[in-house]
Amino acid sequence: MRLVRVAVVASASVLVAVPALAQAPQVEKNVSMAMSLAIIQGTLEQCTKDGYKVSITIVDKAGNVAAQLRGDGTNPHTMEFSRLKAYTSRTRGQTSLEFMKLIADPANAYLKQIPNTVGVGGGVPIKAGNEVIGAVGVSGAPGGEKDEVCANAGIAKVADALK
Repeated sequence: MRLVRVAVVASASVLVAVPALAQAPQVEKNVSMAMSLAIIQGTLEQCTKDGYKVSITIVDKAGNVAAQLRGDGTNPHTMEFSRLKAYTSRTRGQTSLEFMKLIADPANAYLKQIPNTVGVGGGVPIKAGNEVIGAVGVSGAPGGEKDEVCANAGIAKVADALK
């Protein structure tokens, strides 16, 4: 009988604490659909200007796909690869090119075990100030560093909104 009383007292204290925590709504910055579309447009403009056929993925703060575009004439793998680059960048808070360089060091080889991450350029975090709120991934240019140039051009289109 004594154990029951302790459980009831512990449960009551949790119930008293929960309303105090629930009073203020959580405010979270995230990538909007309008922002995603603007980034895709800017990315596509740069890659088209440079002569590259690419696919583009925007992931939100949680790493979920917010928007995705398969470019005309792209290879089938580019959709999924652009998603993996964006996810890598969002998860790590760094470009996927920086991640590639990081995991090249044998001391950091354990990082290769993070599911759905890739060590190749083309993924760039979207930051509001210093907070990572999403990422863009580009696939299809002849080299990850070229994909990354396009991704940065897309983010530049919304730079004022990210301040």
